[in-house]
Amino acid sequence: MNVIEAQNVSKSYGKVNALSSLSLTVEPGSVYALLGPNGSGKTTFVKSVLGLVRPMSGKILINGIESTDPKSRTGVSYLPEKFNFFPYYTIDGVIKFYGSMKGIKGPELDTQCLQAMKSLGIDDLMGKKVKECSKGQLQRTGIAGMLMGDSNILILDEPFSGLDPIAIKELKDLLKGLKDQGKTLFINSHILSEMEKLCDHAAILDKGECLAQGELPGMLNGKSLEDFFYEKVKKC
Repeated sequence: MNVIEAQNVSKSYGKVNALSSLSLTVEPGSVYALLGPNGSGKTTFVKSVLGLVRPMSGKILINGIESTDPKSRTGVSYLPEKFNFFPYYTIDGVIKFYGSMKGIKGPELDTQCLQAMKSLGIDDLMGKKVKECSKGQLQRTGIAGMLMGDSNILILDEPFSGLDPIAIKELKDLLKGLKDQGKTLFINSHILSEMEKLCDHAAILDKGECLAQGELPGMLNGKSLEDFFYEKVKKC
């Protein structure tokens, strides 16, 4: 069974077609990159998967359950592009909040929180408040929150945003480790060079249309992802 399956999904905002009969499948344990310029429909699709936007036609299945059913998002974690939280919360308090939302309690909550913070290199932020943190520190906090519990589908919107080169390398290694654990990663990103190294499947959207999709490197046919992306988008 595919983890995520879109079947002829369309969505318009007035006269603007955000998605036009989009179909794609995400296999379990894969790293799938959703690529496209601004306004291509990536965010609309992610919101449709999360049940925040309802398509005008077509449907989306998550583990075989339609996305209109809240049960479809059991085991799904999401990281928005601009992660933030109440400014007076501590970083460990934020992570524990997400853990408690997933049903983790007591000593196990403390243990998983510390493990998640260490894996992101932010255990030194224990007790520090959200309002005192940089964008990069907040991004790592959001990712640590995703790691709480046992989510098998991780949806990340521009996860490398605000991170310096060292943090990007560490996050990329972490995501590879999550894939090795059998988790499915669905990533919306503009950083093509990093996506080429990390993902094994990709789809390129522009103006709501799917220009190409498939398994890498077969889809690229010897080209870099950057060159392939440029050629496809510039032809439109």
